[in-house]
Amino acid sequence: MSKSIIVRDKMQKKYKYELNESAGKKFHSDFKPDLSPKEMLALGIFGGVYMRDCIKEFPKNWFTKAKFAPKEINKHLGELNYFKINASQPLKVWRKKGWINEEHDPRGWFQWYCRYYQGRRLPKEDKIQIARWKAMKRHSSQIAKNCRKKDMLCRPKQRQALLHWAYDSRKL
Repeated sequence: MSKSIIVRDKMQKKYKYELNESAGKKFHSDFKPDLSPKEMLALGIFGGVYMRDCIKEFPKNWFTKAKFAPKEINKHLGELNYFKINASQPLKVWRKKGWINEEHDPRGWFQWYCRYYQGRRLPKEDKIQIARWKAMKRHSSQIAKNCRKKDMLCRPKQRQALLHWAYDSRKL
């Protein structure tokens, strides 16, 4: 059942990993994301510049409706995000805080999630990333406490940040 993936993109040259589970199946019992990577990309996340050079690594249909910035633009475009706002920190901030595993997922959490979704399992890293995902739930509570249900104008930055972490903040 195992399948090898060799990555050749701007941030990883000849990185190899194994897919040991079926795509979208057998997630850890504590990890129940609302959105798939395909759904997230179609909604608009990370200003349209995230993973544009990684398309060959993942299923083509993930990218048919993805909101990407034009290739000549190499900066985050908040207007491409679902909530039309920048809710991201630069990668250098993530690195400084120790949130990036440079060996396995140099682009961060979403790259980990895409690979996990496809079936890669790295028990130690999975535990770290699932704990980080769970910690984002507090933003859902803050929206529920401070906003009318489905008031998309209330706390759009928090709502966008939750989308980046596979929580469907449109339902809050």
